[in-house]
Amino acid sequence: MTTYYTDEHEWIRVDGEIGTVGITDYAQEALGDIVFVELPEVGATHKKGDEAAVVESVKAASEIYAPVDGEVTEVNDALEGEPALVNSSAEADGWFYKVKITNTADLEGLMDADAYKKFVEGLN
Repeated sequence: MTTYYTDEHEWIRVDGEIGTVGITDYAQEALGDIVFVELPEVGATHKKGDEAAVVESVKAASEIYAPVDGEVTEVNDALEGEPALVNSSAEADGWFYKVKITNTADLEGLMDADAYKKFVEGLN
């Protein structure tokens, strides 16, 4: 599995043709306590950059953008009852949805872990 990052602080962990999408630890920390997550519908299709989900925190509401073209195959139902999972485990149990990637070329423009780390360091 390979994990890629966007400059909007989403991550996508790719295993074959399926990607698991969430927000980074940096993003959840910036948002503060997550109080609500609106997940996409299973079967929905998104183009890279489309709004795919919404996360609300005590500070603000933020759109989650699709990092790649694809069809949503599964959502993390645990977030509906426990949105704070995003805070406690942003890059593991707090994932948002899984997508069947339809355009693997979309991955080429994303950052690897080292590049994302440098990107975040540049923000501080």
